[in-house]
Amino acid sequence: MKSYDTAKEDQKKKLDFLKKGIQLNYQHHWIIDNMPVVWCRDINGGNKYCTTGFPVGCFVPQSGESSDACFMHHHMACGILVTRPGMDPMLPVMEAQRPPWKNPCGSILKTYLESTTCHHLQHYQLVQDIVILTCYKHVDENHLTCNGTPMEIPGDYTDKLNIIYTYSVKFEENKQIRWGSRWDYILESMSHTSIQWFSILNSFVIVLFLTGMVAMIILRTLHKDIIRYNQEDIQKDYGWKLVHADVFRPPRLGMLLSILLGQGTQVLIMTFITLFLACLGFLSPANRGALMTCSVVLWVLMGASAGYVSAKVYKSFRGLKWKTNFFLTALLCPGVVFVDIFIMNLILWIEGSSSAISFGTLVGILALWFGISVPLTFLGAYVGSFQKFDYPVGTNQIPRHIPHQDFIRRPLFSIIIGGVLPFGCIFIQLFFILNSIWSHQMYIMFGFLFLVFIILLITCSEATILLCYFHLCSEDYHWWWRAFLTSSFTAVYFFAYAVYYFFAKLKITDIASIILYFGYTMIMVLIFFLFTGTVGFFSCFIFISKIYSVVKVD
Repeated sequence: MKSYDTAKEDQKKKLDFLKKGIQLNYQHHWIIDNMPVVWCRDINGGNKYCTTGFPVGCFVPQSGESSDACFMHHHMACGILVTRPGMDPMLPVMEAQRPPWKNPCGSILKTYLESTTCHHLQHYQLVQDIVILTCYKHVDENHLTCNGTPMEIPGDYTDKLNIIYTYSVKFEENKQIRWGSRWDYILESMSHTSIQWFSILNSFVIVLFLTGMVAMIILRTLHKDIIRYNQEDIQKDYGWKLVHADVFRPPRLGMLLSILLGQGTQVLIMTFITLFLACLGFLSPANRGALMTCSVVLWVLMGASAGYVSAKVYKSFRGLKWKTNFFLTALLCPGVVFVDIFIMNLILWIEGSSSAISFGTLVGILALWFGISVPLTFLGAYVGSFQKFDYPVGTNQIPRHIPHQDFIRRPLFSIIIGGVLPFGCIFIQLFFILNSIWSHQMYIMFGFLFLVFIILLITCSEATILLCYFHLCSEDYHWWWRAFLTSSFTAVYFFAYAVYYFFAKLKITDIASIILYFGYTMIMVLIFFLFTGTVGFFSCFIFISKIYSVVKVD
């Protein structure tokens, strides 16, 4: 039993917080044998829609039956279905029927469970759990009643309030549910498949459009340019061949660009392998935390790739401070992410949240970072410092003058429009991902996500190549940073959409929660910025190296 005495200021604040949570539709999230409790409710067409978690209570406004009242879900009646190990019937899952009684504050919860940890059920495995929420008002803890009026908390309540939390459990053997298909009810109840296919179709159309544009340039325009440039009787160069002696001139801030490319390569490999394993089913939602654990381990092990790429690119830029390059590659971006996570975790500690990362876990992350990732980064940087990319053409000592560029051909305009098409491929998936993080909805369609990820990589590559070719034709050879920023500008649209999602979909008023939302969003934006920019840069580098290797130059 929990008591709230409104005469005491601290207890009155707790009661007000409880009522505010009910008004804002705060949710309980139960995990039973590593399976989330799912709240199912009827929707149009006689179907059921299920989401993880269930509401703390229900709020009735003044226009309802009561005046600004909150009703508490304080009794949970659990009906758990179990099956014997080894029984694997090929029968369909039998859905539980709604109880014959009706309750405006009641609903059904359902989840499939992996295996039991109950001592008296050691010969059984849990396959289904049904929870019925009720809000009946108990007289006292010695006289519990399951009928009568609901448990009401009026908006202007000024007396002492006692809330008695109770539960009941009933175990029942079921021989028709397969333990291996215990997730089927959750998966089949999700009505997002048609929207996911629309997202794939939308992305595929964008890819076809860009592929057609790139193919037209390569097969027609570019082919004709190469034939014309290689003719002996042509005395005057024009177009993109004019800048052949400046196109590989090292850019400004070459060390920073090489660091971002090294970290982007590390994040890209980590993301690709993680999504591929999740697509194959190795990172099942049944294994809580498996996705994040796999990502962290892969990021640590891919430190060598970050050091190698960063050092090799920096060497190609004629850089001499490879040790500084190594330290910044190993510490800059990971340091920004760690500081962000530490600040967010500090806020969770202050707020007393159970989701805060323990101090031991933070120490473990630091140990993985400095004990494994940093040495691997040094190893990769040491190997990469002795290598560099081979350019097909040389570079003049005196830079070539770049003609005046109109507004459409200026870098800022091309960078802004370069991120539109890649973002158009992912914004639907982005909505479901944000829902799974902030609205506690389950995301398990990793096959769709992996396919959209591949389409995103193709779109970033083709959009960058297309815009880079147009700039070279206008004799603008400053392509290094533009190639990186054109595709990575998708992250800016990512952040803009996250801001829209915050104001349109969420009802967050607490300052700590606002800081947490934008803090974790910035981590996702940084990761997105790094790997999309890296894909665009190396696609453009391969394209430029290829076209200048087939033309005759003096």
